[in-house]
Amino acid sequence: MAYHLEGRLLEVCNCRVLCPCWIGEDPDFGTCDTIVAWRFDKGTINGVDVAGRTIALIAHIPGNILEGNWRAAVYLDDKVSAQQEEAILGVYTGKLGGPVGELVKLIGEVVSVEKVPITFDVQGGKGTLKLGDAGYAELEPYKNASGATTTLADTVFSTVPGAPVFVGKSPRYRSKNEKLGINLDMKNHNALQSTFVFDA
Repeated sequence: MAYHLEGRLLEVCNCRVLCPCWIGEDPDFGTCDTIVAWRFDKGTINGVDVAGRTIALIAHIPGNILEGNWRAAVYLDDKVSAQQEEAILGVYTGKLGGPVGELVKLIGEVVSVEKVPITFDVQGGKGTLKLGDAGYAELEPYKNASGATTTLADTVFSTVPGAPVFVGKSPRYRSKNEKLGINLDMKNHNALQSTFVFDA
């Protein structure tokens, strides 16, 4: 087995609630600017322990998400060792295949890879994400009549293939990357959270 990863995802974007990309429709405003972060609560990649580490993307999606051609800046937790960095990038460049390999085929260009302090504090659809000075997001989940978190499943697109996601909104979402031409400061737009298990 090349990798086994378990953890949590947080995704925010400039689409309205709920982001149409997950059901294969075009972004609300024609293009989509997003932050996607995967936190590994446990996991190994080719024998390298990556528990406690996070990788995130700030990405510009030029049209329908399924058509790819994303432009992305990659952010790694500044606590990653050189060995962990090589292992995580092996997964997220698609070199090790599996569910993550299929997802990252949608990325057409990586404009940068850098290490920054990352705070990922998300549980059950609620929490915050901070990527150095480049990104910040708060997440509030939607609830059903009995108080359970609203979930979305069996979608045509997913950043956590095979897992349901908690539907929410972001009270505050900031994102800045000059190479991508992104400079956002928004309130009450789309946010999603999930747990995942990836095996390859």
